[in-house]
Amino acid sequence: MIRTHDVVAFGWGALAGYRARTLLMLAAMSIGVASVLMLTSLGEGARRYVREEFASLGTNLVIVIPGRSETAGAGLGTMMGLTPRDLTLGDAKALLRNPQVARIAPLNVGAAEASWQSRKREVTVIGSSSDILQIRHWTLARGKFLPATDWDRAASVCVIGAKIRDELFGAHNALGQWIRLGENRYRVIGILGSEGRSIGIDVQELVIIPVASAQALFNVPSLFRIFIEVKSRAAIPSVLEFTKETIRTRHQGEEDVTVITQDAVLSTFDRILGALTYGVGGIAAISLAVAGILIMNVMLVAVSQRTAEIGLLKALGASRREILQLILSEALLLSSIGGLIGLTLGQLGSWAIRFALPQLQAYPPAWAVFASLFVAVLTGAVFSFLPARKASTLDPVLALSKR
Repeated sequence: MIRTHDVVAFGWGALAGYRARTLLMLAAMSIGVASVLMLTSLGEGARRYVREEFASLGTNLVIVIPGRSETAGAGLGTMMGLTPRDLTLGDAKALLRNPQVARIAPLNVGAAEASWQSRKREVTVIGSSSDILQIRHWTLARGKFLPATDWDRAASVCVIGAKIRDELFGAHNALGQWIRLGENRYRVIGILGSEGRSIGIDVQELVIIPVASAQALFNVPSLFRIFIEVKSRAAIPSVLEFTKETIRTRHQGEEDVTVITQDAVLSTFDRILGALTYGVGGIAAISLAVAGILIMNVMLVAVSQRTAEIGLLKALGASRREILQLILSEALLLSSIGGLIGLTLGQLGSWAIRFALPQLQAYPPAWAVFASLFVAVLTGAVFSFLPARKASTLDPVLALSKR
């Protein structure tokens, strides 16, 4: 009976004796494992990024979007020139009648040139109400937010992001100053303290004005979105139905809006990105199969090169099972070391992704770490079985004569 220590020592000696061959197989196995970790970390990072983006929208959120999500083609209404009715401030006000609604923020979005004295730049302008601050979980660094007035009343006030303040005003005090957006002037009453991006928009580069002012600025009577914050998660389904029924009644019986919940959108993205992570992980795992084929081919060559050594072992009394065990242990040792090297390279690659893209928290999932190492070892065992079986069936006399 061969001791485990002797098996490992024999395998290590065989690997050390053929360094070029060993390095080749280690490189193939480690690259396969590293590619699995890096690709799955990219998928996991994308999933986390989307979750954080939606979390920044707020909690218990219902979103009303103009237009139906279904595409029905060219129907009779399209042929007669009829179009769905726009979302209006009246629609948003009607939704306030539901007692389960905590806050509502109508929203308009556009771009305009902001200028102060000789400085100017393009900015993203959001028109909304005072409740947008709580709904989007933003904070103020200085000053005050939009006044809680009637949504139909335009006011020449604005709140700006920190980057806009720095670029337009520099060392000057921005509060109380008048900036020009397009052809209109607005007085700066507050500066946002929030940082980062929220659904693709850099909060530090925002200019927020009252929704009626935005409609006048962009010359649009409709709304881009309506954000509804519900008092409790349990009340979301009833608010969802109330919103659809209210809009349908106001739009002459037409359900020409799409009403979605934050959780529904998040779960959809979560499933898509989860499937993508598994998919790219599976594609990367193909490289492990390629590495296994390489191990099989190299081990077959190794067996033919070491026929005299195997014949001597059999002449000294080694059984077929022990020869099989020795060759398999060599392949398992090789694939295990290659897998560990691949894990290290994969973690370093994920760190490099996080360093290059800080907003993408690309950490490989735990299942990918264990699965890639397990598949690497399993691949080494499976693809080395044929060479090991060939070695165990060699005739000792013919093997000693290298025939």
